[in-house]
Amino acid sequence: MNETTVKTGHPKGLWYLFGTEMWERFGYYLMLGIFSLYMIDGWNNGGMGFDSAKKSDIYGTYLGLVYLTPFIGGLLADRILGYRRSIVIGGLMMSAGYFLLSIHSTTTFYIALLFIILGNGFFKPNISTLVGNLYSGEDMKDKKDAGYNIFYMGINIGAFICNFVAAYMRINYGWGHAFAAAGVGMLVGVVIFLMGTKHIKHVDVVKPVQAGDMPTTKILGLTVLPMFIFGIIGYMIPGNFLGTDTNDAFIIGCLPVIGFFIYLAFTAEAKESRAIKALLAVFTCVILFFAIFHQNGDALTVWAEDHTDRNMPETVSNVAEKIGMVQNVVNNDIVSSDQTTFDATITEMRAKEEAMPAVSAEELKAKGDFSNEIGQLESSRKYFSTLPGDQVPAKGANLKLYSTELYQSINPFWVVVLTPLVVGFFGFMRRKKKEPSTPTKIFLGLVITALSALVMVGAVFATNDMTMKASSWWLIASYGVITVGELCLSPMGLSLVSKLSPPRITALMMGGFFLAISVGNKLSGMLSSLWESMPEKQNFFYLNFGLVLAAAIALFLMLKWLNGVMRENNVQ
Repeated sequence: MNETTVKTGHPKGLWYLFGTEMWERFGYYLMLGIFSLYMIDGWNNGGMGFDSAKKSDIYGTYLGLVYLTPFIGGLLADRILGYRRSIVIGGLMMSAGYFLLSIHSTTTFYIALLFIILGNGFFKPNISTLVGNLYSGEDMKDKKDAGYNIFYMGINIGAFICNFVAAYMRINYGWGHAFAAAGVGMLVGVVIFLMGTKHIKHVDVVKPVQAGDMPTTKILGLTVLPMFIFGIIGYMIPGNFLGTDTNDAFIIGCLPVIGFFIYLAFTAEAKESRAIKALLAVFTCVILFFAIFHQNGDALTVWAEDHTDRNMPETVSNVAEKIGMVQNVVNNDIVSSDQTTFDATITEMRAKEEAMPAVSAEELKAKGDFSNEIGQLESSRKYFSTLPGDQVPAKGANLKLYSTELYQSINPFWVVVLTPLVVGFFGFMRRKKKEPSTPTKIFLGLVITALSALVMVGAVFATNDMTMKASSWWLIASYGVITVGELCLSPMGLSLVSKLSPPRITALMMGGFFLAISVGNKLSGMLSSLWESMPEKQNFFYLNFGLVLAAAIALFLMLKWLNGVMRENNVQ
């Protein structure tokens, strides 16, 4: 008990892992919160200048790959590197990726994403595994769910703070400085982790290969190599049966890894086999949760940008403007002109911008300022297009708006606020001997997530067929509902893996959970790509509702079996 704090009853190491994950998620969600906006912003404005289809494709592929590599990182940590070394390697790689994103270049853009994808593979499954290992003793196992909820709150404190930093840096200094801030945050997380290593090292145990275990090289040969081969085949198949070449490549590339886990489930000894099969069943259901949940960085960001009334009250804007946190949209003769005149004017200004010299510091600044002016005109025109005429400011005036990035902080805000309530509720139920099992909590999370999609159906109807802006309260309410579902599902998924996984492959199975997230994330990009093509936007959210509800029903039908496996392994 010497490693347990008196006040909280939780291991000291938890708080260092909490701080590490908080700063890692600060960087990760700062980048993710501006990623779609950066990709569709014009090249001359400092963005990548991608169209919406390419943006959603890259977004989904990145999110898919960033959670696919934990399968490899978990395996290497389990058998070779250990958890602490893997976490440090991953943190430094991700930090390098964020700093590379701050360089405005197509080449460094893709190299940066590669660094982040690989770094997350080393980092993500292993810090989650360490949390579970801290609760491996008999006196601590009943607190494991609560420990993961507390750890999850650390994730979301970082995710809440980062968007204010992103908005400030982007508005005042540009995209590059915002991405650099993410890199600094990740470095802070690594320092915190190194400071707390003495409270963690006793649960960082490399598990050597045992008799009957498949050698590490064979696992990699049966999964990673075929994954690349299948991915290439998927990319080269004529036509796109999943929408794009990258969609085909990603999903087909995942098949060997999925096949490996199925093989593992059917070849393990009987008790381990039942536990692994139970985990895989839950993983399959939670795929659709993440397909809906991670639309917050794509479809819901577009909703916040284009269809949400972001007008700041004067009392708020006066303060926000002083600290550089206001996004302005202006009205003038160009913005208020007819479409033909507006398009011709922008084309003329772009030609002038291209002809401007850019050698000296003064010339570079002048060209940058002119480019920002063009971007301002375009964003103003787009925002006013669905704003009632009586709300459009007079010529020469402007509106002060909440920055779109700030809407990314709504979900983590709800997590920080609601986590103590959810933990307290389940603690109360535990004392009454009525606490739901972990699979039951995950089922409840899926049902509640489905309801959040119905909130957004209401938001669509509130826009009068997308002819006016929706109140911010619709997004706030939808995020509030999905957050309750998230708290019942996401940390509980981590806890379930820690409880049911055979100890020798815990991080590998944690990688399997992140593989499920990976596939869900890729599906989120695929679903978000339907946004532009659906004329009746409520159908987009009805689709989300139906998909998650189907997953909830499937899990409900398996609850009796899943709870039986939990009892067999003496866990709840």
